[in-house]
Amino acid sequence: MNTRVLVVLSLLLGIGTALHFIMPAIMGVTPDMLLAMMFLGIVLFPEKKNVLLLGIATGLLSALTTGFPMGQIPNMIDKPITAFVFFGLFLIIRKIPHIAGLTILTAICTIVSGVLFLGSAAIFFELPGGATLLGLISVAVLPAALLNSVLIFIIYPVVKTVLKRTNLLEQAA
Repeated sequence: MNTRVLVVLSLLLGIGTALHFIMPAIMGVTPDMLLAMMFLGIVLFPEKKNVLLLGIATGLLSALTTGFPMGQIPNMIDKPITAFVFFGLFLIIRKIPHIAGLTILTAICTIVSGVLFLGSAAIFFELPGGATLLGLISVAVLPAALLNSVLIFIIYPVVKTVLKRTNLLEQAA
């Protein structure tokens, strides 16, 4: 792997971890801002090995910073799966105008991640406070999808421009 790519991916995950750590929990579920940085890393460096690395690292970092009771295992399940779902859909929609497609894809994959996380938490453990899966999706996952989409819409053009100017992005993402 290219060291420059690893450094950029590490920086993105560090920023995402800080965002994930400071986000307040809603009904025991923290909107996952780390996902937006994972998606950004996949878009900037779309290779299978990067997707695998990002999925595993994001799962580990989310597990370490989760406020969800017993949320470590669901984080380790949903992040790698979500990374490859995002990657597959990203390869399919590359022909759509980029920022619009990326914003929509971010919302869809944040919802996929949330459903995988809450579904696996409901299967292996118990949802907090007797909350329902649909209730948690509506109060935590949907706002997270909106926040992640807005974040990607704002940050992607800036990051892409900075990486191109500093020659860290060799190919147009």
